[in-house]
Amino acid sequence: MSDVLQQLTQVLEQRKQADPDSSYVAKLYAKGLDAILKKIGEEATETVMAAKDGDAEKVVYETADLWFHTLVLLAHQGLGPEHVLRELERRFGLSGLEEKARRVD
Repeated sequence: MSDVLQQLTQVLEQRKQADPDSSYVAKLYAKGLDAILKKIGEEATETVMAAKDGDAEKVVYETADLWFHTLVLLAHQGLGPEHVLRELERRFGLSGLEEKARRVD
């Protein structure tokens, strides 16, 4: 896992104990799952809009926001980026159709 992801994961864990008035992430945690999910939805929409506009710099900026808020969600759920990376690694080399066929619904 990259150093940035590891450092960010540590900060997100620390923010779970922080005063909501002292940290944006602590405030999101205090507001709960629905607030985190709403923020992810907003960031996903902004990412889509940036891509539709064809603004590469803004796509990167908005994707960073989307990834950040997704990491907040993972931490809130007791998960980390390593869980997602393991899943991506598991899928590596599988065709999308094969991977989808293997899913258990």
